Amino acid sequence: MPDTEPSNQWKTLDRDLGRIGAVEYAAQYVSRPLVGLGISLAFIIIAALASSLFFGGDSVSYVVIAAAAFGAYMAVNIGANDVANNMGPAVGANALTMGGAIVIAALCESAGALLAGGDVVSTISKGIIDPQSVASSEVFIWAMMAALISSALWVNLATWVGAPVSTTHSVVGGVMGAGVAAAGFAAVNWPTMGAIAASWVISPVLGGVIAAAFLAFIKTAIIYQDDKIAAARRWVPVLIGIMGGVFAMYLAMKGLKRIITVDLFTACMIGFVLAAAIYAISTPLVRRQSQGLENRNKSLKVLFRIPLILSAALLSFAHGANDVANAVGPLAAIVHAESFGTFAGKVDIPTWVMVIGAFGISFGLILFGPKLIRMVGSQITKLNPMRAYCVALSAAITVIIASWLGLPVSSTHIAVGGVFGVGFFREWDAERRARKSSAVRPNIKRVAPEERRRRKLVRRSHFMTIIAAWVITVPAAAVMSAIIFMGLHAVFV
Repeated sequence: MPDTEPSNQWKTLDRDLGRIGAVEYAAQYVSRPLVGLGISLAFIIIAALASSLFFGGDSVSYVVIAAAAFGAYMAVNIGANDVANNMGPAVGANALTMGGAIVIAALCESAGALLAGGDVVSTISKGIIDPQSVASSEVFIWAMMAALISSALWVNLATWVGAPVSTTHSVVGGVMGAGVAAAGFAAVNWPTMGAIAASWVISPVLGGVIAAAFLAFIKTAIIYQDDKIAAARRWVPVLIGIMGGVFAMYLAMKGLKRIITVDLFTACMIGFVLAAAIYAISTPLVRRQSQGLENRNKSLKVLFRIPLILSAALLSFAHGANDVANAVGPLAAIVHAESFGTFAGKVDIPTWVMVIGAFGISFGLILFGPKLIRMVGSQITKLNPMRAYCVALSAAITVIIASWLGLPVSSTHIAVGGVFGVGFFREWDAERRARKSSAVRPNIKRVAPEERRRRKLVRRSHFMTIIAAWVITVPAAAVMSAIIFMGLHAVFV
């Protein structure tokens, strides 16, 4: 009897400790999102305080401090939403872990913004508002502030919903809404807005078609061959060479504007020479890497892993060089107007503004990026290294084609469109092969139409959510910006 009581006491103690442990685990789980919010808030406050030190005015400008805070908030949202398009396919294909993708993206995005980011940015976001229509520099400042706040809020909302949207289009919508509220509908350059609206269709369709075309080539030339390894030795170096040449053109045209400016012909020559060199180098490497591989599809994934990682890193570098400048454009415009008392269609971007953009993207990616990375990489359709490689290559080629045609396209729409294109092509190819198989073997048991619909390789719910978010990005950001501008104008002007 005496031995029973201590035993019961130990059981009671273990049970109580278990409850305490469960409470601690629950508290950690609940507080985990708050850690990210706390770090983001600290970064925004530091950016605002730092702006008062770096701003070259005679006295402290509270307008610049507020604009720096919202610029940092916008940069965090870009990291949480936009960067997923570059890293999502590589993570979804298991070529990169989530941690590895975040580290590579943070480094490449920051390097792109700081080393190759454009030193001049259009304050009116690609000329959609006539600067002469704005009454004064004070009105212009509050219009840019409204555009910055509204675009950041919209990207934040889209990230919370789980929809990858174009941050550039968000800024365009914000500038348009504030411009209309400040100077009326006549101030808007409607042909330019029409071209931007057309890019909602052009970007994803072109990206999807190119990605599907490359996947069709890989399936025909490699996957469906009897000797897959021999076919891979022949064609994988060609694909790697194409990737190297395309990214050389992409970076020459879009990512190295601060270092050097080249025309399309020069960029094509650079791409051609580099493609030939990379093909010559990769041929023996692929042959050596393919030795001992089994003749099956799973073995082919090994050959595409490193090219996929490199393409994701290069896309992140180019994204940092281009889209960061667009995102901090309103902040740069406010700093210029406060410094000189005037406003212009294009202004220089101070280094400290680019630093805010670069670090904000890194913080946003690390703290909030995994949600959208998983969405793009695995929740729309299933990706492997070959499919993800087609998406990355499609993104670079589509941007080059769009630049040649003078079309304003979105890198977000292109990348996600490439994912959709790969998924829809797989659906079509599976149906085609099923019909061919049933024609050859008519006695084979066929899958019911209802079951075929259930087995769709692209999730329709995510497809509709993303398309809806794309369509309403510009009008939603414009309406929010107009409302915010009217509020700011009523209080401060």
